[in-house]
Amino acid sequence: MIAIRRICFVLALSVLAASCARPTRPETTPPGIPAPEAIDTRGATVYRIDAADSTVHILVYRGGTLARLGHNHVVTSRSLAGRVWVHPELSRSGFELSLPVQSLIVDDDGARQAAGDDFPPGVPRKDIEGTRNNMLGEQVLDAEHHPTITVRSKQIEGSRSAPLVTASITIKGIARDVHLPATLVIDGARLRAQGELEILQSDFGMKPFSVALGMLAVQDRLRIKFDLVAERVAS
Repeated sequence: MIAIRRICFVLALSVLAASCARPTRPETTPPGIPAPEAIDTRGATVYRIDAADSTVHILVYRGGTLARLGHNHVVTSRSLAGRVWVHPELSRSGFELSLPVQSLIVDDDGARQAAGDDFPPGVPRKDIEGTRNNMLGEQVLDAEHHPTITVRSKQIEGSRSAPLVTASITIKGIARDVHLPATLVIDGARLRAQGELEILQSDFGMKPFSVALGMLAVQDRLRIKFDLVAERVAS
């Protein structure tokens, strides 16, 4: 019994040490998305992302044999920027989005409640700070050298209300193509796109957090849900 208590104590110290990692420094001039003139939007209706009404939720799941000692996490962005253009010929439509990683919010109670039973609210502040420091650190997002995540459309098929999108996501300087089914609703001057997808951290050069020889870890798989709202740009 004493040996078991000693093992638990050592594991707890390992987790605490990981949570105290020094935060990284943000870039002072993060790169943006291409200038509007870089893409031909002639004949299309252009919409600008409304950051106040747009959200991206990244669901992170615990893993390992001691997963019960950790938390699932909800990482939220409410600082999305970019634009969407919708052409009468759907294949000529597209979008470009930019997400500053320093703005990511970890384990907001409201976001956790909305994410479901696997994400109960009330994560301790010290755990949130530890998770955020690790997330922005060199092994994961490396915010000091890669302050922005970008998403750009490559191909759009299907129907306007249910487009089948192939997009390129760039995280940590590594670009990968993903397929993301979405729903699209245009109501007057307002556009709304919703959907979800899954990615692997390792595909983008990120190393999922792990301690105690992997007995307490973060799963490689991330589930991403997006709800984007954009307003039509006056011509």
